Amino acid sequence: MSTLDDVSRLTGERFRRMSPGNQEKLPPVDLSGLPPGPRWPVLVQTSALLRFRHRFHPYLRRKYGEVFTIRLAPGGRPLVMFTRPEHAKEIFAGDPEVFHAGKANGILGPIMGEHSLLLQDSSEHKRARKLLMPAFNGHALREYQALVTEVARAEVATWRPGEEFRSLDRMNRLTLEVILRVVFGVTDEQRLAQLRPRVNKTVNISPVILLGWAYPWLQKWGPWKATADNQLELDRLIYAEIRERRTAPDLATRTDVLSRLILAGQDSDRPEDRLDDTELRDQLVTLLLAGHETTATGLAWALYEVGRDPELLARCQRAADEGDDEWLDAVFKESLRLHPVIPMVVRTLMQPATIAGWDLPKGTTVGPSIIIAHQREDNHPDPEQFRPERFLGQNPPTNTWIPFGGGVRRCIGAGFSALEGVAVLREVFASYGVASVGDDEPKVRNITSVPRRGARVRVTTRRRG
Repeated sequence: MSTLDDVSRLTGERFRRMSPGNQEKLPPVDLSGLPPGPRWPVLVQTSALLRFRHRFHPYLRRKYGEVFTIRLAPGGRPLVMFTRPEHAKEIFAGDPEVFHAGKANGILGPIMGEHSLLLQDSSEHKRARKLLMPAFNGHALREYQALVTEVARAEVATWRPGEEFRSLDRMNRLTLEVILRVVFGVTDEQRLAQLRPRVNKTVNISPVILLGWAYPWLQKWGPWKATADNQLELDRLIYAEIRERRTAPDLATRTDVLSRLILAGQDSDRPEDRLDDTELRDQLVTLLLAGHETTATGLAWALYEVGRDPELLARCQRAADEGDDEWLDAVFKESLRLHPVIPMVVRTLMQPATIAGWDLPKGTTVGPSIIIAHQREDNHPDPEQFRPERFLGQNPPTNTWIPFGGGVRRCIGAGFSALEGVAVLREVFASYGVASVGDDEPKVRNITSVPRRGARVRVTTRRRG
């Protein structure tokens, strides 16, 4: 990677190659034998799924039952949603050669790239996961813990008693710093200052912008052009960081994820045992987008829920003082249950398959609804109540709590997210209390759901008894 022109060429090629219109075409699907679903126009169904998912999923379940079909743009392709844990088990246990997750995530292709762990399938996914896994195993996580705690403590130190703010904004700032320092390994303040706004502009895009990737001519206009330009600038910064890191004199002793990935397979003569610069770029952006906003949103909702209940706040402060990480972990998990950040886990069938008794043709996209799984009364009693004790000393029944998916495609960063969640909550409650300001509800931002009003809280002085 020698010049900025090289980066511009690579980015432009990725946009063209990964445009939904240029990705591998699946065969037409016969809709006649699929589960029932609304007969609305395709664009109406797509908009409802993207913008009103928290009401749309429950509505479809009430109207059509435990399995239903949605038709999506472009072309009216079917998405069959399943709502019972045994359905999720069938999908997660499905043959990865048949149940492809990468194709179902294709809308993210222009941003994440073809080498992204979220977009790969079959042997390519197996190879990439094998190369990335050492950076997220138990030993690696323990090495990250001190730095995560340091970043969290520095953020909380900027807060002042009586201050009101959108906790989503503060948590996004914090988790971005964690990603840039722990995953990217960037410590140079000038490089950090360049990266932060580019990353924020990548995350803060609407579903309309994502849909625009299917129409490349839009990239010459308005917000679509701004998104494409921002992506190019972010790519230039990332490629520069990769190039410099490869020649860093302390590379062998560094513990950040990027350095670990560069070192992976370094002693091997086989190219498939190593990641080239383009692969590194794609995996870094994937980790950035998948691990930044999701964790921040879970933390923001956790502060909001704890701030609504003085007794719960006192319990969290006691946990922070006593080192009761199990309780703080339960708070974070319950936040992800009550307020799912991602609405569903999807796979595209590369061969006909039978799920929940339905014979589904090749080309059908299938998936369990995380929204329904997390709010079913038979999965979680009193599902509308925030009750961290659900997770104390036990996990919910299999496939009833699925914020990180499941099976061989379960999120590789799930352990890191939990570590970060506990570390941040510990630092917050060791120093302050929080009181929620007003009510809040979810809204859709890009492919995730976030607090519409930012989960506003007021920082309160600790009362120590």
